[in-house]
This record gives sequence, structure tokens and C-alpha cells, in this order.
Amino acid sequence: MRTPLATTAVVALLASSLLTAPTARAATPGDGIPELTDAHGRVLTLRGWNVEDKANRGANALSAITEKHFRDMSARGFNFARLLVFWDDLEPSRGHYSQAYLRKVERILDWAERYHVKVLLDAHQDVFGPAFGHRGVPAWATRTDGLPFTPHPDDWFAEYFEPAVQRAFTHLYEDADLRRSQAAMWRLLAGRFGGHPAVLGYDLVNEPMGELREGEDLPTAARRIEREQLTPMYNRLAGAVRSRDRDGWLFVEPTPIVGEGVPTGLGRIEDRRVVYAPHFYDTAMEAGADYDPAAGWIEAYERAVTAYPKEYKVPVVVGEWGPLNNSLPNMGRFYRDALASLDRYSSGWAGYVWCYGGGYCAVDAAGRFRTNKEATAAPYAAAVAGAVRAETRDPDAGRYRLSYAAARRGPAVSELSLPPHPRGWRVSVTGAARASARTVAPGRAAVVRIAAAPGAAVTVTAEPGR
Repeated sequence: MRTPLATTAVVALLASSLLTAPTARAATPGDGIPELTDAHGRVLTLRGWNVEDKANRGANALSAITEKHFRDMSARGFNFARLLVFWDDLEPSRGHYSQAYLRKVERILDWAERYHVKVLLDAHQDVFGPAFGHRGVPAWATRTDGLPFTPHPDDWFAEYFEPAVQRAFTHLYEDADLRRSQAAMWRLLAGRFGGHPAVLGYDLVNEPMGELREGEDLPTAARRIEREQLTPMYNRLAGAVRSRDRDGWLFVEPTPIVGEGVPTGLGRIEDRRVVYAPHFYDTAMEAGADYDPAAGWIEAYERAVTAYPKEYKVPVVVGEWGPLNNSLPNMGRFYRDALASLDRYSSGWAGYVWCYGGGYCAVDAAGRFRTNKEATAAPYAAAVAGAVRAETRDPDAGRYRLSYAAARRGPAVSELSLPPHPRGWRVSVTGAARASARTVAPGRAAVVRIAAAPGAAVTVTAEPGR
């Protein structure tokens, strides 16, 4: 959900319903949520950004994404990219897939592998697709029953509430031939890229929405859509992916209404490698407001997004987050609070968006972090071969500390990611373990590998050099 102006449809629908919306059960946010792991059983942490080209299509599709994106992200210590792919570019006419588009995706994945960045392939849609002036589901798969559509050029998210758009979602979820086409698209992607070493998994649909019924408020409609339409869809698509790729993680999203503190109605996805992938956007900040710590939005969001992964025992990775106006007076506080929140319950996140310029871009045209976004580049444990016991950060001193019990069998090498620092880094290790580097040169990112004896109690500390 990214719109520079107030989404009046959302505000109006929420105003009459959030006061009575049910809340998730109270608990420490991260308790009971599994961790994301790799093929060796190591605990993973993902830190990265969305990578996209929404402007170009057809012969020019994906041309705005270059090798530089991955080189620069890796040089700042990031290890994860959520790559937007569009069904309308992949299958411009029914049953005819663009081999040129697939080759471009593969070239991007090769760049990611070169710079050790794991990629999530995201089947992205904004306001359904090109039939409504956006990207996503092809026009040939868009059915509106002749219902009206009025563009909202100053508030595109409001277009989700246009009758034609809502009906198009209903047909996608319920029409047998469209279900088959969507599953075939995922079989193709999983079959083509499932063996690529850069591919971590598949985000089955971006920010899914649906059709409100007469008399429904927005939270009620969202939970019904999630329960009755998204859950069956995700199970169908899981089967499609698994027919080609047995091991890639399947990322499933709730509707964007979770951002208003509304717990999801999603049911169980019958697969052993599912990730819950909500987005982390506040309507007020999306409309241009400054962060208000007293409003309790982050706390409400945590209660909402942690209920599902606790119940169904799946890890969490937040697929998008980051405000448009990141230089407002309270935004420094927002980044501190948001990053602390994400650490409490998620295995990682992808900020929106790695590009070179203004607006949501992570960096400016010269490649410098835009105001407050430098807070996203901090030390983290990219992979832990064992059980994490404690992880602490002291932002003022720049110090990071990780304590863990090393695995008793299997690979015992953990990885600590350190972003560039003007004074470099000093790394110290206690316990039966050794680090591949004790110092990191100023201005350089590094992945420090820690080899530990089986079962050893290990503490690793990284702090700026003197």
C-alpha cells in the first residue's frame, strides 16, 4: 500500500469499523513463532529491499533493474531482494509465455547470485492489472461483468474499491479457467527458476484484495476474503509450485488491512515451508503524516500480525515497509521503533524500495542513503548454526552482540553481516569458536564466519574500530 495522499475509501470504511474489530490475543510478540531456516537447518535473517521496474513493459520490461542494484545492496550488507515480476509481461496472451521476459528474470537472478543476495520472486499486482491502468493480472484474465471503474489519479489505492476491480478479484478466485491459468503461471516460474541458487522462494500474490458485500465493514470483508478465497487459492498455488519445486519457501500475504491492526482470517496452508508475509504500512503515514509514537500503531500491528504465525507455526518475513516522507521530525524515532519491532517477531524484511532518487527510494542519485534510511544498515546474524540465546544492539555505541548454542551436528559455521562503518569493525568471540576475521577495514561491508565446536556456547561481539 503506497499512496502519497489519504486513501479516503479506506479511511471512511475503517472509521466505522475499527472500534469494534476483534483484537489478537495478547502475548510477547515473538514467542511461539518459528524461525526461517536454510537447507542445513541454520537460522536465517533476511535484510534487504524490493527491486522493481513498474514503468517499463513488453520489450523494455525489467530494463530499469541493473547489476548495480545488487552490487550496491550487497556492499551495504544486505542479503535479500524481493523481485517484482508481472504476470501481464510473462503471459501477454493466454497460453503464450514470453521467453524474453524469462531470460531477463534469469539474468537478474544471476546478478543476485554473484553478489550473494537471496531473491524472493513476487507475483506483483497493483489495482489488479493493466485493465485498470496498472500492472499485474493480464487484461485477458480480467472480468468485470460490465461494472464501472473510475480512475483516482491522486489516490490510486482508492481504485481497489471500484466495483469493476472488486469483481475482477472475485472472478480470479472463483473461475475455474482463471484458477488453472494462475496455477500454470506458477508451475512455469517454479520449473524455470526453482533450481537457481539465488531463489529463496515465491510470494504467491502481492497485497491481495477482493469484493466487499453489501453491509460488510472493511475488517469483516477482509477476514472473509482471506478465509474463503485466499486460503483455497494459496493451497492451489502451493500444489502448483510443489509440482516443480519441492523446497522453495512459499510466502503468503494477508490483505493490506492487517496494517490497521486487523488480524488475518487466513486459514492453514497445507505445506511444510510456508512464510507469513504481511506488509508494514500505516495509513496515516502513507497519507503524509509524521510518526506519532503515542498512537500505538506499531503495538497494534504487532498484535495483529503475530496471531497467525503463532497459531499455524510459520515464520514471518515482512515483504514491504518504509514511509514515503522519511525526513519528517519523528521519522528517526520511527525507524528505531520499527526496526526494533521487526526484530521481535520476524525473520527478516524487505524495505520499499531500492532505487536511486526521491520518494520511496532507499538511496539518492549518488547512491547515498536518504534521510533516516541509513538505520536499515546494521549488523545482523545472517545465518546461525545453532540456537540463538540472545541478540542485542546498542545503536548509540554501534555495538552488536550475539549469543548462541552451536549445533551438535551438521555444519557449524555461522555468518555475521557487518555493513560499512567509517571506523571499520572489531570482532571478538568467546567460547569454543573462531572468527574468519577479527577486524574489518573502514568503509567496507563484510560477512564474518564463525566456526564453533559442536554444542559450544558462543558469544560474538562486533563494535566499531578505534
